[in-house]
Amino acid sequence: MTSEFDPQAAVWVKSTHSGPEGGTCIEWVPAHASVTGTVPVRDSKRPTGPVLMVSTPAFAGLVTLARTITL
Repeated sequence: MTSEFDPQAAVWVKSTHSGPEGGTCIEWVPAHASVTGTVPVRDSKRPTGPVLMVSTPAFAGLVTLARTITL
């Protein structure tokens, strides 16, 4: 995988906590993260929208924080 990231060619994985109604959903690309140490994250409702690139430690912190929030 090159340093260039192509969101259209990526295999996105939706959060297991995403509701069936399509409400607050995020997606990420595990394959990119395992190769580069950078995790692409996007809003699944806006697949052509912006992609946030975060480090794997930052993503792990985000996941930890998300697990503590009750909506």
